[in-house]
Amino acid sequence: MTNATPGRAGLARTISACILLFAGAGPAFADSGDTAWILASTALVLFMTLPGLALFYGGLVQSKNLLSVLSQCMAIACLMSLLWVVAGYSIAFGDGNGLADGTGALWGGLGKAFLGGVATDAVVGTIPESVFLMFQMTFAIITPALIVGAYAERVNFAAVLVFSGLWMLLVYAPVAHWVWGGGWLAKMGVSDFAGGLVVHATAGTSSLVFVMMMGKRKVFPSDLRPPHNPAFVMLGAAMLWVGWFGFNAGSALGANSSAGQAMLVTHLSASVAALVWMAIEWIKYGKPTLVGIATGTIAGLATITPAAGSVGPVGALVIGTLAAGVCYIAVVIVRSRLKIDDSLDVFAVHGVGGILGTLLIPFLAGVGSMAPGLGAMTFGSKFAAQIAGVVSVCAYSVVISALILAVTRQFIRLRVSAEDETNGLDTATHGESAHGHG
Repeated sequence: MTNATPGRAGLARTISACILLFAGAGPAFADSGDTAWILASTALVLFMTLPGLALFYGGLVQSKNLLSVLSQCMAIACLMSLLWVVAGYSIAFGDGNGLADGTGALWGGLGKAFLGGVATDAVVGTIPESVFLMFQMTFAIITPALIVGAYAERVNFAAVLVFSGLWMLLVYAPVAHWVWGGGWLAKMGVSDFAGGLVVHATAGTSSLVFVMMMGKRKVFPSDLRPPHNPAFVMLGAAMLWVGWFGFNAGSALGANSSAGQAMLVTHLSASVAALVWMAIEWIKYGKPTLVGIATGTIAGLATITPAAGSVGPVGALVIGTLAAGVCYIAVVIVRSRLKIDDSLDVFAVHGVGGILGTLLIPFLAGVGSMAPGLGAMTFGSKFAAQIAGVVSVCAYSVVISALILAVTRQFIRLRVSAEDETNGLDTATHGESAHGHG
């Protein structure tokens, strides 16, 4: 927001103003290099969900539930795409329907519903608005898809679709406006370069709400089985890692030094987090597991996401190290001590990681070479803003998610029957088997 480094965080306060300016000020021209990079980044972020996240989650569940996870990820991607055009983009990045502050502190209004008012030649910053809204659509796709990992192996497919659609419109889109669309958190100076709050904190805290309202799997915690396909987990994590370059470096909204810096620190954080998680398991259990290395990688990626535009390489190494240690401890606490059946550790890895990275920005923004620093803000004011962002986003996500689920379960069962859970959701819900019928 106030960082010297250009990027989505630096544009958050002016996106709506830019859209209005370019839409009403005659011809404006996009930069071809920036446009090409964001087009590529858009494809990379979609690649994170399909097939990256689908395979990562699919490998972690039991084989009888593999296709159910793939179906959930694919259906969510399609549904969120439509809802983003209908209202999500307008809520997140609209002009507030002429509200006094020009953008609206809480939401962008419905002035751009069904993409009304989005001209063919409209430009946001240095890229066409059509490219900008498509790039943002892929974030709106992967965020509710992250929550799939929390309720896997016992959720009703219809409940997934209803909850995901309402959640994206009522939780994700408003929070995106607060932070990236010129809303009240942007004005406060909250930094979230690529989604520590908007993506990971919202999905992580909402995951806890969902699993606590739905209940535990029948096998939790006494009869849990190891992931059925660690190879899928690694392949999915590798795809997520590559796609995350579009996620973070693409959030610079241009082919510039900010994108290069974001890509560098993203890679470093993921690398060190994977090694630290591996070392923890090796020391504790005597064997370094492939699933552990992959999980550490995702923890490092999630934790660097909000800080990718605010820290240098040294900060990235610190963030990756802390990400592995803190998220590993969070997994143990959530599973073993609190006995919460967050099936694939969405809160412990994504939620805790996103929050941790957001809060570390004031401490690491000026550390080491190539560190952008805090700009005009002092450490105290920045830290206060980051805390306010974390508290408000998490509280809002919890309350609205609980309300959505409370209403949804009046009409649709949140979970499948005990028999279907035992038989597996692949055959019970979708009538298919990943391993054939022969």
